[in-house]
Amino acid sequence: MNRRTFLQTALAAPLAAASRKPNIVLLFADDLGYGGTGPYGERDFPTPHIDSMARNGVRFTNGYVSCPVCSPTRAGMMTGRYQQRFGHELNPGPADLALNEFGLPLTETTIADRLKSLGYATGLMGKWHLGYQPEFHPMKRGFHEFFGFLGGAHSYNDALADTANPILRGTERVNEKEYLTDALGREAISFIDRHKAGPFFLYLSFNAVHAPMQAMEKYTDRFAGIADRNRRIHAGMMAAMDDAIGGVLTTLQRNKLMEDTLIFFISDNGGPTPVNTSRNTPLRGFKGQVYEGGIRVPFLMQWNGKIRKGSVYEQPAIALDVLPTAVAAAGGSIDPNWKLDGVDLMPHVTGKNKKAPHETLYWRFGARSAIRKGNMKLLKEGGEAELYDLAKDVGEQNNLAATRAEAAADLQRDFEAWNSQLMAPRWRNPRNDRPQKGRKKAESRFC
Repeated sequence: MNRRTFLQTALAAPLAAASRKPNIVLLFADDLGYGGTGPYGERDFPTPHIDSMARNGVRFTNGYVSCPVCSPTRAGMMTGRYQQRFGHELNPGPADLALNEFGLPLTETTIADRLKSLGYATGLMGKWHLGYQPEFHPMKRGFHEFFGFLGGAHSYNDALADTANPILRGTERVNEKEYLTDALGREAISFIDRHKAGPFFLYLSFNAVHAPMQAMEKYTDRFAGIADRNRRIHAGMMAAMDDAIGGVLTTLQRNKLMEDTLIFFISDNGGPTPVNTSRNTPLRGFKGQVYEGGIRVPFLMQWNGKIRKGSVYEQPAIALDVLPTAVAAAGGSIDPNWKLDGVDLMPHVTGKNKKAPHETLYWRFGARSAIRKGNMKLLKEGGEAELYDLAKDVGEQNNLAATRAEAAADLQRDFEAWNSQLMAPRWRNPRNDRPQKGRKKAESRFC
């Protein structure tokens, strides 16, 4: 080998590594409360693999979703736009009750569409909840591969339990024999191994820890010391999800991909605490409410060599930011014509941009509404307006609406200006029209 050839060969590897587009992995939990993992205060059971993401990346203390329930949050995250802009405001109810028009509108472009156009292999393993009809199927919305279910919930033990909402591989029904969380982890590992040459986008969308409360003994046996049966099952479901996340991280390491992969971990809303015992501590409220416990969630990002290990970011961020962050990381340009509400988080978490990602965040969920501007939050949760200073009162206990009426009025004007841009909801949740008794049933109606 002559000197010129040697130098060309020596330089090729680092140049190829520098030009490689990063893989994107989105780990999404279901009904997991803000305080439900180790990095956010959970002490009843360990979450070692989720903990490792906080140690090796950034933990957001003010990470939000755009709705306190499943499907609208996913619509916002998939598009980078407030879902109320295109009428995807409410959950649809179960598959056998949902209207045919329920689904992420075909006028919207998904994160999978965006990354696919940039040369990514795209795969969804798990819960979709963005439409049941063929035109809304994940493989019509930018995903090359799909293994999971289209609805809002599913049995973990019985693939055939819900004939209207089967487990699918692509469009074919599958009689999956493995515990569903384990199966989703298995499929995610397979996807990474098959696409390790990259780049790839993996959306691993767990239904854990959403009801039904089902866990295998191999997981619950770890927590014999937890006396409450429901809490022990919840711990087992969390252990299964954490193990599956560990499998993904280990597979990335085995394939020497950790430095080439941007990873997110987020929950779709706060925990329905009486249903699955998921904790929203120290926040007030739960799934279905615009108190912090319904909309502030665990939110982690890891990208070895790009994000400082063990960092904490305290400015508000939101799941709408996933799409622009991923597209920018992939080398794509954010077109203003996309009219995104999310922003690229990387300059903020790396310190290149000292400003907050968002001056103001908004929520509208039927009759419920909220706005956060700086540390002040105005909300309506089925009654009179409530005003809280989240810097001093994260648990929303001291309502300042009467004593700071001018601040409340200013926030209300800002909310109304945003609200004037939105569509009416395109469907109702049929369960909302049924009489509900008790908090547990009231919370479950949002599914």
